[in-house]
Amino acid sequence: MSIPAFDPRTPVLPLRAEIDEAVGRVLDSGAFILGPEVSAFEEAFARWLGAKHVVGVANGTEAITIALRALGVGPGDEVIVPSFTFYASAEAIPPTGASPVFCDVDPLTRCVTADTVRAAITPRTKAVLVVHLFGNVAPVAEIAALGVPVVEDTAQATGADGTRADGTVAKAGTLGAAGTFSFYPSKNLGGFGDGGAIVTDDDAVAEQARLLRLHGSRAKDTYLEVGYNSRLDAIQAAILGVLLPHVPAWVEHRRAAAARYRASALADAVGLPADGPSSSPAWNLWVVTHPEADRIAAGLQERGIEARAYYRQPIHLQPAMEPWAPFVPLPHTTQLAAEHLALPISAAITDDQIDEVAAAVAELA
Repeated sequence: MSIPAFDPRTPVLPLRAEIDEAVGRVLDSGAFILGPEVSAFEEAFARWLGAKHVVGVANGTEAITIALRALGVGPGDEVIVPSFTFYASAEAIPPTGASPVFCDVDPLTRCVTADTVRAAITPRTKAVLVVHLFGNVAPVAEIAALGVPVVEDTAQATGADGTRADGTVAKAGTLGAAGTFSFYPSKNLGGFGDGGAIVTDDDAVAEQARLLRLHGSRAKDTYLEVGYNSRLDAIQAAILGVLLPHVPAWVEHRRAAAARYRASALADAVGLPADGPSSSPAWNLWVVTHPEADRIAAGLQERGIEARAYYRQPIHLQPAMEPWAPFVPLPHTTQLAAEHLALPISAAITDDQIDEVAAAVAELA
């Protein structure tokens, strides 16, 4: 492909020597699971986010499961989750013993809102899992005002900013009762393999999350819970520690790319995303809409431009989710699933590439 959908490799090439040194430090130490490298990254990430606790885990999916359990979610409970998102957001709920309850999203921000969540609340609702989809930011404060704890799936939104109930600006992932992150390589802060984290200001939630990630144990001979083998690897933590200081610049590059797309011929050719209210998105993906999205994608492919749909089949229509069919209509989810198309964006995309993509889309639309 002459223009890839995303490019995680180019931004880290200048950091190769620092990364090699960090990996070598771990190899020399022999401490590969948890240990000082993980603690150092947890502390650095917490400072950067402005959070009290970061708990490193094996991946973003288990981060959600553990965060929910640490908040007391269990059998018989319900967790509200959007259907227009990656499957893992909902997949992480049944292992807690709770049931996913699907809600719709706003057609422009593609995130849940207080209204879409309110429509799905029942007496059994124990938590709301908001997804900051594509790097946009859901209105966490408005949703929390409904009286249900909010967990943020921030996998696609590292570096985004939102607004708390008191009007202060804060990082996505620190707006609710707990936030979860993925360090999958394509994310805004991506490692060289799987990894994840739970973020919270609540001491009890953090303590329970640390217990659950280590087989439900504080010591190796006493197990207080049926937990998980879900620990952030030291090598990944060391690499993430090298990359973290560069995330602000990478996010600003993504924001500039989004602004250039907005000012291009795209605006008259396809539907563009709207920023979440009182937020600054981080744009992990740049997703537009068009009734013939697949035809446009095929035309872009012929021109050497990589574009793709992510969620053609919403989660509530996936075979494994049949037991939890939604009880409220999801019209915006249905339309977005059929019409969305992710165009190239990354921390390395150039103005010329953006202009080429925009011109090709406008011609095809």
